[in-house]
Amino acid sequence: MIAEELINQMVPPLKLSDSGEKAVKWMEEFRLNQLPVVKNRKYLGLVTEDNVLEAKNPDLVLEQIPFDFEHVHVQQNQHFYSVMELAIKNKVQVVPVLDELQEYLGVITVSDTIAAFGQMSAIQGQGGILVLSMAERDYSLSEISRLVESNNAKILSAYVSPDEADVFQMKLTLKINTVDLTRIVATLERFGYKITAQFQDAGNTDEDHDRLDMLMRYLNV
Repeated sequence: MIAEELINQMVPPLKLSDSGEKAVKWMEEFRLNQLPVVKNRKYLGLVTEDNVLEAKNPDLVLEQIPFDFEHVHVQQNQHFYSVMELAIKNKVQVVPVLDELQEYLGVITVSDTIAAFGQMSAIQGQGGILVLSMAERDYSLSEISRLVESNNAKILSAYVSPDEADVFQMKLTLKINTVDLTRIVATLERFGYKITAQFQDAGNTDEDHDRLDMLMRYLNV
């Protein structure tokens, strides 16, 4: 699922000529702490309720109120994992989406990404999750997939992210269609792969909902 498919058409952008008071009213209406500001289809950043309060004059227009997050956005064809990662990293509730001409298309709310995550997990169904750490030069999904399939299993999804513990390493998170990961872990370790975490996922359980709720609380949704 890509960013373009998750755009929330109900959340409108603000203009530089809009007042801080209007921005706060819209935030209250949509239950968000930030809203995008756009000029001639060009994304300028996110204005927050704190930005307006710090200006101490709600009648000021947004052109007169400092705001930032101008670099917080995704391209229309990026995977929704990237949307979640960007939202968590910047602690925002909305992520703007731009097209190939860097023009504004709309925003995705964190609630939308949570729903997409839940939907994908439900589709994938029962299985296990492995997290591997490796140097970028050692990354070969085809080779890892071959090792997994040698144990009569298949990779349902794969997600690559930086390894916070080592800037020279990367993390690979795999969703595999079996809850018994013992033989797969043994095979991967025999070929030199480092397993940093493993989880069993029996499908759409109360624990899954708890994890999503924790993420939503973390993002103050």
